[in-house]
Amino acid sequence: MQHDFYPDEFIRGVLNAVKTIAVVGATDNPVRASFYVMKYMADKGYRMIPVNPALAGKSVLGQPAYASLTDLPEKPDMVDIFRNTAEAGRVAEEAAAMGIPYIWMQLGIRNDEAAARAETAGATVIMNRCPKIEYARLYGEIGRQGVNSNIITAKRRPVKPAKKLM
Repeated sequence: MQHDFYPDEFIRGVLNAVKTIAVVGATDNPVRASFYVMKYMADKGYRMIPVNPALAGKSVLGQPAYASLTDLPEKPDMVDIFRNTAEAGRVAEEAAAMGIPYIWMQLGIRNDEAAARAETAGATVIMNRCPKIEYARLYGEIGRQGVNSNIITAKRRPVKPAKKLM
């Protein structure tokens, strides 16, 4: 798969197919991105499973936390990875080996080699995107705030240099 661009229909299809999401790199700190993504997606009806060895045995947003994907009592539909690129690759390969159908690497995270191996194993991989941002963008959440300008995106773009005024 080409990972520089994902059609809206493709992202929407993934979000519609998924019901349970394991968040690797979950936190119980409400100011961290992984917490906010978990809360937002749970509010949209997804079942969220926190995965973080430091939180194993504790609860995050009312859900028990697990140390690793292999500790989960059930196979989730998707893994959302909040880890650095190298660690995300390891997690993606582990998820694919477990038969988890969708693997999502968060903003700024891209590991093409791991994605290729996971796709060979049958997984669908999305990289450098945030499911919370994509959900909001595709299902009108951003538009209700009056900012649906097609400028806001979940994909990082190069910053254009400012024009000189003189």
